[in-house]
Amino acid sequence: MADMYDVVIIGGGPGGYNCAIRAGQLGLKVVCIEYRGKLGGTCLNVGCIPSKALLHASHLFDAAQNEFAGLGIKTGKVELDLTQMMAQKADAVEGLTKGIEFLFKKNKVDYLKGRGKILGPGKVEVELLEGGKQVLETRHIVIATGSEPATLPGIEIDEERIVSNVGALSLKAVPKKLVLIGAGVIGLEMGSVWARLGSEVTVVEYLDRILPPADAEVAKDAERIFKKQGLTFKLGTKVTGVEKTKTKLKVNIEPAKGGDAEALDADVVIVAIGRKPYTEGLGLETVGGKTDKRGVIEVTGHFKVAEGVWAVGDCIPGPMLAHKAEDDGTAVAELIAGKAGHVDYNLVPSVVYTNPEMAWVGKNEEELKAAGIEYVKGKFPFMANSRARTNHETLGFVKILAEKGTDKILGAHMIGTGVGEMIAEVVIAMEFGASSEDIARSSHAHPTLSEAVRQAAMAVEGWAMQM
Repeated sequence: MADMYDVVIIGGGPGGYNCAIRAGQLGLKVVCIEYRGKLGGTCLNVGCIPSKALLHASHLFDAAQNEFAGLGIKTGKVELDLTQMMAQKADAVEGLTKGIEFLFKKNKVDYLKGRGKILGPGKVEVELLEGGKQVLETRHIVIATGSEPATLPGIEIDEERIVSNVGALSLKAVPKKLVLIGAGVIGLEMGSVWARLGSEVTVVEYLDRILPPADAEVAKDAERIFKKQGLTFKLGTKVTGVEKTKTKLKVNIEPAKGGDAEALDADVVIVAIGRKPYTEGLGLETVGGKTDKRGVIEVTGHFKVAEGVWAVGDCIPGPMLAHKAEDDGTAVAELIAGKAGHVDYNLVPSVVYTNPEMAWVGKNEEELKAAGIEYVKGKFPFMANSRARTNHETLGFVKILAEKGTDKILGAHMIGTGVGEMIAEVVIAMEFGASSEDIARSSHAHPTLSEAVRQAAMAVEGWAMQM
């Protein structure tokens, strides 16, 4: 006999588990299937959470070595205990995965450890990790299978010397020479960690700039800062292969537009060229579902694949971000329950957790120019912010873009300490259709780094008062 549910969710990452919890809150009978054996998906297990644990720890290690003395703090010799650094990372992950299991029980969500496959409308087969198979019947199927690391032809990832983000989070020793393929978010975060811990990091990027999704002014400032931190960049360069010897790696590169080839020596190579949807073998064809050539599931309207079949997160169009997946999952649960559900992808913020951080939301200058939209820019440097000066954290700036004539905020772009938290203010303002003047006229506590957001908003109309 098949088990009957209102909702069967395939995937227990941010999209899947939030969909499950919200569905449970709304009184639906729901089960979530996860093949990893631990909830949280890539984000919690081998992505957002462990990377932030290492970024935080490596930042403190670097600060103890290079910043404490200037603040009048004497520490003596600072040493790295990589084993303990990895252990505290694992503790954070374990605690959070257990927390999701608790939330499932609290909201009466069933949890199956196994691999889900759609057999047809309203029917999902689960290949259980403990062995055997189970068939579930349901009114609604939600696909929340996420994504996996993209690969380069001819370069085999072994997760030991040639690694993806997974292996980069679990290296057993600090590599003397590290080559990073890809200057996107994941690559720069991982490069930052290992550079702080002592690696000589070279970043190879096919494009002629770092961070393609970011505002060009932010990316340019970030590149300058990262170079001062010791990272070496080879932009406009492609990797043609990686050769293994017994103890070393040789990374063969050449200019993307043609030119002389060269080789880089490395102990470890991190491949961080992006991610691709994890959608193979799902049985999409049994419900008329389709994917594009990258594996992205085609959805119509509000997350619908077919009648009674939905998809969320990294496996559908839109930014591949955990919080976007969370919003997708929540919206789908509410739609299934007969409520309104919508996500505005233009208002999904992006954050890069390097030091300094970068954050943005909405349109950047390049996009506005390409669309022929007239805008006014307000910019304020952290060098002129009193809290930043006091904390010796003066790198970066806040930039706000507003529509000419209406003053409606179109985008915000930041680089500096803590901007990953500050961007939320602008997201809320944009959700309510606010003008830059609305932020400029709102009181901000002094002294705080967030005053830079207010001053940038003031600068849109030319009356910033602290520079």
